[in-house]
Amino acid sequence: MIQAYYRTQSHDFNLLCGDTFELLPQFDFKFDMIFADPPYFLSNGGISVQSGKVVCVNKGEWDKGMSPQEINEFNLKWISLCRDKLKEAGTIWISGTYHNIFSVANALLSLGFKILNVITWAKTNPPPNISCRYFTYSTEFIIWARKSEKVPHYYNYDLMKHINGDKQMTDVWRLPAIASWEKSCGKHPTQKPLCVLSRIIMASTEPGDWILDPFAGSSTTGIAANLLGRRYLGIEREVKFAEMSKARREEIIDDRKAATYRLKIDDITKAKDTQTDIFCFHEPEPIYDLPFLC
Repeated sequence: MIQAYYRTQSHDFNLLCGDTFELLPQFDFKFDMIFADPPYFLSNGGISVQSGKVVCVNKGEWDKGMSPQEINEFNLKWISLCRDKLKEAGTIWISGTYHNIFSVANALLSLGFKILNVITWAKTNPPPNISCRYFTYSTEFIIWARKSEKVPHYYNYDLMKHINGDKQMTDVWRLPAIASWEKSCGKHPTQKPLCVLSRIIMASTEPGDWILDPFAGSSTTGIAANLLGRRYLGIEREVKFAEMSKARREEIIDDRKAATYRLKIDDITKAKDTQTDIFCFHEPEPIYDLPFLC
């Protein structure tokens, strides 16, 4: 049995604190979807601008640059472990920049995944390029892949079309970076905005589904999952970020706070406007415990 660092009373939010490479092999459970925001390997002394101030972009030791071979080995290892945790019809989403995304794509293909899309997240509020020697960095990439070449995956086409003004959703998403209201419990250096995770979760899962995040950070994946009636297991090795995850989840125990957050996420607001079963906020089916947690 594995000791949970934190879990909600309903067991829809579960958090482990430790190394994902050590914890993933310790249980056998299949998830409907995985979202991973792995190291981008870009913390090499660069600078950027935040709130009008020049800041160092170093995220931590875990994000330090590696050789191309080391990056490939790292990605192949964790993606292989995650593959074992996906249902046959399951899908995985992996975010990155040019620093890591090509290595990720090669690892996915070598492990037998079928790449479905490469989403370009075009940030509507990127920081300026202070060197004035390059185009401003304003995008990240998110690869969406399914586990099996021949087993169909779930995609809520109708919902994605609806929230896109009744036009087919493209693979370019114009969404803002993290908003100030998402930092109420502190800010993780690579924290993703809830608007991005909400769209991913609504597109590729159904209410009650299980979602895994092997690099949980401050658990944006878990917060979005619970706001949308999905269930979550996150793995985070840094105690300070596990504590941040706990604080963020306990915020939305208050139904009014959870409702406020949903209203701030445009895709959720649009989804609630539908008059069909495309999306609904019903409670998940009766929660059952992850059998390997205590």
